[in-house]
Formats: sequence, structure tokens, C-alpha cells
Amino acid sequence: MMRGVFQCLRSFFKCEDGTVTVQFVIMFPFYLGLFLSSVELGLMTLRYAYLERALDVVVRDIRLSTGGTITHDDIVDAVCANAGVIPNCSENMRLEMVTRDPRNWVDLSQQSVCTDRSENAQPVTTFQNGGQNQLMVLRACAKVEPFFPTSMISSAVHKDAAGDYSLVVLNSFVQEPF
Repeated sequence: MMRGVFQCLRSFFKCEDGTVTVQFVIMFPFYLGLFLSSVELGLMTLRYAYLERALDVVVRDIRLSTGGTITHDDIVDAVCANAGVIPNCSENMRLEMVTRDPRNWVDLSQQSVCTDRSENAQPVTTFQNGGQNQLMVLRACAKVEPFFPTSMISSAVHKDAAGDYSLVVLNSFVQEPF
């Protein structure tokens, strides 16, 4: 009787059926995570490039339209019209525009002012219209929800309490004379 049990166990351990399945089960989560991370990184890069291009186009329009007073909401609407791949752009974007003296430079703070969906009150940004021949620094911060929040790259990116990551773009220009 025991001999029959040992023969069954021996034939079971000699059988090599299903070895590929074991390797697949071990490696599949890694490859799935790599795939999801590459898609997330591609979307993040695409959104950043569209935001940067939209800000460049809007800054060019601001620079060349001399004498007009431009508001924060006008710039946000113009940037959002040019950056089509950022979801809920006008609600999730904050702009910061300040004048700087190129001969006595003072850096902007490292902390950019962004929205936060987890808080009721949104932060106030500094927004100064410049005069002729003044150097202006414009920083845009858009909050974007990750497409795959559980991917490896999404877990490595700094996110706020609502789970959104920041896309921060900086641009500078000189206001043309009137």
C-alpha cells in the first residue's frame, strides 16, 4: 500500500507539465506593471508637452498684445484652449505671474502654487501685470489625476491628498513697449 503511494508521488514529482505556467504567474505582474507604468509615463509626458506648448503660445500673444490688461482667468482660458489633453483644465490650473528685475534677481519659491481637490479653499496666487520692458515670469501648475493610479510610476510620483500629481511649467518674457 505504501509502495503505491510512493510511486504516485514519484510520478507526480517527475511530471513537468505546467512549468511554464508557474514562470508566467511569477513574471506576469512585473510585465503588467511595466506596461502600465510606460502608458502612465507616456500620458504624463504628453500632458506636460501640451501644457508647455500652450503656455508658450499664450505668452507670445501676451508679449505682442501691448497695452492690454490681462487677468488670471483670461490666461487660464487661453492656456486650456491650447492644451486639449489636460482634463478639467480650467478648474485644475493655477497661474503665478510676477515681475523680476534681471539685474537684481530674486528666485521664485520652490513650492509652486497648485490646486488641491481635497481642500475646500484654494490657494491664492500672485498675479502682477507688468509694464513696458519689464521682465515677467509666468508659472503654470496643473493638477492631473493619474490614469493608472496603482502603476509603479504613479506610486513613485509625489501626489497630493486627492491623489493628483502636478505639472509645473515656467516661462518668462519681456513686455513689449506700448
